Amino acid sequence: MSPSDSRHAPRAFTLSDFDFELPPELIAQHPTAQRSGSRLLDGSAPQVVNRIFHELPGLLNAGDLLVFNDTKVVKARIFGEKASGGKLELLIERVLPGHQVVAHMKVSKKPLLGGRMYLAGGARQGGFDAVLLGRWPDENGQLFHLQLSDEPHALMEKHGVMPLPPYIERPAGTADHADTAEDARRYQTVFARAPGAVAAPTAALHFDEGVLAALAARGVHTASVTLHVGAGTFQPVKTENIAEHTMHSEWYEVPETTQQAIAACKARGGQVVAVGTTTVRTLESWAKFNQASGDTQIFITPGFEFQVVDRLITNFHLPKSTLMMLVSAFAGYEHIMDLYRHAIAQRYRFFSYGDSMLLNRALRG
Repeated sequence: MSPSDSRHAPRAFTLSDFDFELPPELIAQHPTAQRSGSRLLDGSAPQVVNRIFHELPGLLNAGDLLVFNDTKVVKARIFGEKASGGKLELLIERVLPGHQVVAHMKVSKKPLLGGRMYLAGGARQGGFDAVLLGRWPDENGQLFHLQLSDEPHALMEKHGVMPLPPYIERPAGTADHADTAEDARRYQTVFARAPGAVAAPTAALHFDEGVLAALAARGVHTASVTLHVGAGTFQPVKTENIAEHTMHSEWYEVPETTQQAIAACKARGGQVVAVGTTTVRTLESWAKFNQASGDTQIFITPGFEFQVVDRLITNFHLPKSTLMMLVSAFAGYEHIMDLYRHAIAQRYRFFSYGDSMLLNRALRG
């Protein structure tokens, strides 16, 4: 490679590039009193502006298209015990046909193949039973394939609790570390429709009926995709060489109506505004692989060529996370790191119940 070529070679990022010091008190433990009362860091221009989320409609143009993830968080966290009496906890990641599920299991000693588990007291005590069928997706998989005694969604709704992220703490005395009434209401978007997520598409938590009405009055169009957010969204990256990281798999769908809305937006010169990184992953998976639905393991890092999304509304993410890499790929690494330094200095609230920011896609030179 000649010296002139090396000046234009893409930077090789490592995991440490996406690290930063976050004061623990900035990790939001509860939502703001009003959804749209959270702060919005407007990073869509070189000069950042501190705003409130309800100002968002004024930052978009008539003819733009907002795309939401309409997944619904299910009460996927369920407690029970093995036949031996040992306590266990399930986090149901995916529902399969025939009353079968794929789940994470927290237990001192894993049950044997064919072993029976009694959840919420077991079927004889008003709960339900589960039988271990094997590992998932194969015998070396980290997840467990289970057969339940009844319809999984109904069982989760009756016996489960909201699967709050590991960094949200609740009082130790809370029964089974359950969610609160506030969590059940606010760790869910106002337009949640398709049950299947174990984590909320958190950038969408800021939208309320007032903001949606103001967007419509301004002439901003809306559309939806579905990506069932899995627990893998919290999975840490363990390799300094980020190219060696194996991305978790999540199911997505881009409806025909949304595909048509995107084409119409592009035709009229509008901008496609993704609400959340899950929406970005969905739209760019559809564009990259030409599949409107299926499983995606797309890993978006700096250097990725975006084909659909022009602007992004997103919350503030964990250090060294794949989501930090995604937003850096979208808006530019240096710009993102500057925004995070500003957010910490200005005491913005971080993670799922935290504040948000508005980003433009960086121009490629």
